[in-house]
Amino acid sequence: MAKTDSTGSTWRYRWVHRQNERRQRAFRDADEAWRRRDDELRRLRALAGSFQGSVEAGVGLPMELAPGEVVFWTLPAAQLVEVRHTAVLPAPELTVDPDPPAVRPRRPEGLKVTDAGLAVVTNRRLVLLGGRGRRDWAYGRMTGLAHDPAAPVTLIQVLDRRRTSGLLLPTGAVADFRFKLTLAFADAIEQRATVVAELDELIAEHAQTQPFRPGIVTPAQARFAARVPGGRRTVAVAAALALVVPAMLFESDPPVRPGSDVASAATPAATATPTSRPVAPVVQVETTSAPKPRKKTSAGPTPSQSRTAAPQLAGERRCGAPANPFGYDYCGGYRIRKPAERICDFFECVPGFWSGRGYLVQCRDGMLSLTGGQPTACAGHEGVRRTLWT
Repeated sequence: MAKTDSTGSTWRYRWVHRQNERRQRAFRDADEAWRRRDDELRRLRALAGSFQGSVEAGVGLPMELAPGEVVFWTLPAAQLVEVRHTAVLPAPELTVDPDPPAVRPRRPEGLKVTDAGLAVVTNRRLVLLGGRGRRDWAYGRMTGLAHDPAAPVTLIQVLDRRRTSGLLLPTGAVADFRFKLTLAFADAIEQRATVVAELDELIAEHAQTQPFRPGIVTPAQARFAARVPGGRRTVAVAAALALVVPAMLFESDPPVRPGSDVASAATPAATATPTSRPVAPVVQVETTSAPKPRKKTSAGPTPSQSRTAAPQLAGERRCGAPANPFGYDYCGGYRIRKPAERICDFFECVPGFWSGRGYLVQCRDGMLSLTGGQPTACAGHEGVRRTLWT
């Protein structure tokens, strides 16, 4: 026996089942993607904190370690590539890419493979132990570093070498190599804490995007449009056709049957029938002139238009932020580390607001703080709720 509601219908329950199933499926997909990224960020954070090398790892390698030098990581099957033409690479940066793009196993044009062997990452240098000899890239002499976003190639420039060279790696080891090379370079210049702080900031921002489980819809929320195949779209198309088709038929000329011209010539009374033709233009003028807008003056839009359009646009842009002349909102964009001087005139700021060191965030009690990205962000204000953007 089919389940029915108080009206005796079953389509509401079928609609509820479809809607709940669709919402749960979308939530599961979004939650799974969020958890994968969260796990990867936390794995990188743990690796950045425990990334330590050892002298024992270099035992058996055909290279001599300098005093205080330790081996972080080794990678076989690396190829040495050289740039055929002179190129200027950007300066090395301590940036972390938790979502690296997929690379293809190809060699870009303008590069030639000159050797192959074992790549070794230490706390002082990157080394390739190839069949033709050894190639070193010392971090202290490194002036340029570039990772190809579409190919498994990393190019490096150093002071004591005129030609740019680098490594062509297996695609499966590209992301791990680039992150560990960043850690090794940061450790060499005593800036590993910067990489750790960047990962903490990425984890805090990612925590704010965790999807929420959708609410359960009930049969009482079903609309009559759900009974029609296609839902509201079908109803909208049908309503448009109901308005357009009669208008097209009304504006078109009436059909002329064969012999009507003979009948009008033979019957004198038929000559009076064309007087009804002007009726169509009269009716058409009334229908089109009904919504005729009132005359506009040079003063601008009417007060009714300004009251309805402006607040809705501002609400969509600010995403809950108060109106302000700086363009700050909660919708997305760039983090704000140097806010405007009059920001506390439009937002409710925490006590000691200007002593914060970070970017703008809204605390869970609604107050604004300049401690985003810090371990003690919104301390005493129930934690961070969301980020303010520009």
